[in-house]
Amino acid sequence: MSKKKQPKPQWLTIVGIGEDGVAGLGDEAKQHIAQAEFIFGGKRHLALVASLATGESRAWPTPFDTEMGDVLARAGKRTCVLASGDPFFHGVGVTLARKVKPEQMRVLPAPSSLSLAAARLGWALQDVEAISLHGHAIDLIRPLLHHGARILALTSDGDAPAAIAGLLDELGFGPSRLTVLEALGGPDEARRSARADSFDLENINPLNVLALDVESTPDARILPLASGLADHLFEHDGQITKREIRAMTLSALAPRRGELLWDIGAGSGSVGIEWMLAHPSLRAIAIEADKERAARIRRNASHCGVPGLVVIEGPAPKAFARLEAPDAIFIGGGGSDAGVLEKAIKALRTGGRLVANAVTLEMEGLLLVQHNKHGGDLIRIAISRAAPVGSMQAWRPAMPVTQWSWVKP
Repeated sequence: MSKKKQPKPQWLTIVGIGEDGVAGLGDEAKQHIAQAEFIFGGKRHLALVASLATGESRAWPTPFDTEMGDVLARAGKRTCVLASGDPFFHGVGVTLARKVKPEQMRVLPAPSSLSLAAARLGWALQDVEAISLHGHAIDLIRPLLHHGARILALTSDGDAPAAIAGLLDELGFGPSRLTVLEALGGPDEARRSARADSFDLENINPLNVLALDVESTPDARILPLASGLADHLFEHDGQITKREIRAMTLSALAPRRGELLWDIGAGSGSVGIEWMLAHPSLRAIAIEADKERAARIRRNASHCGVPGLVVIEGPAPKAFARLEAPDAIFIGGGGSDAGVLEKAIKALRTGGRLVANAVTLEMEGLLLVQHNKHGGDLIRIAISRAAPVGSMQAWRPAMPVTQWSWVKP
């Protein structure tokens, strides 16, 4: 009879620590730090617990090792990792949890900086938008900017609050109140406020959380929550899936959390951008052969708050090489290359969705062939807009769009 394999013992302790250092730690956390053979953390964290530590202290390397090689090499030995506040809120605990099984580690969190900020301001955390801009483009805050919103943002350094204030003022949110909460929980804690359009705070502590009480002007650039953003929110040269068609296209693409979209012949990038706006976990790759349009897509992505949109310059299907297999594919309306459609179908994951729009007879013919071959849904979308005819109004029809949508079995 074979013996049951025994799990590895608990060897790793992750301790959340605040700016108050040892004074804010519980007895259990102090004990684990004192008994650790190895202690990992930032130089600031290690200095805070120097009076407790008896083991070997190791500061994080620069650049930071996301593979956690030094920590994992100590498996089986009493090892302690120090983290700011809650290790599982944009912290090192998240990184370690990808490498170490839960039963092999013990986590002793402290209040996160956002919890402390909300407590200082009297804000209900469940009503607050939280975002990490630490090491990320501040453009990520754009989709959150709605009148009356309250936002808590983790920043990268002391320069970030002024840069964010400038962005808000530029976008028509100048009356917004910005509060900088510095060194929360420590002896140097401070809180200062200013309007975005007259932000004049200086010498801001690099360890800061920025609280935004958002107010908008009538001309503020607000990104609505619904699919089908107004066309004027995108820079384009006419090569854009129009608002109403885009809304129906995104409905057919049916984005689900964590999925990847290929936007083939992306034009202005509007479909891929709105796909990513649906949820922060969504990713998109825009494939565009025209260099100027590719540059325009990048600008649109930043201006709409999804700078992570990946733009591949090159013709399809050649550009498909070495790309991650998609969960959904969109093909725009002007193409007529059967090879692109066939290879897109082949690249799509099982269970993935493909949506293709046609405005030309040639492209429509290809969609009819694929519909006969694979099934799916085939619809025709006709939009008319009221426009002046002399002193009166009449309907002017836009070019009709034939749309084929299909789920790969």
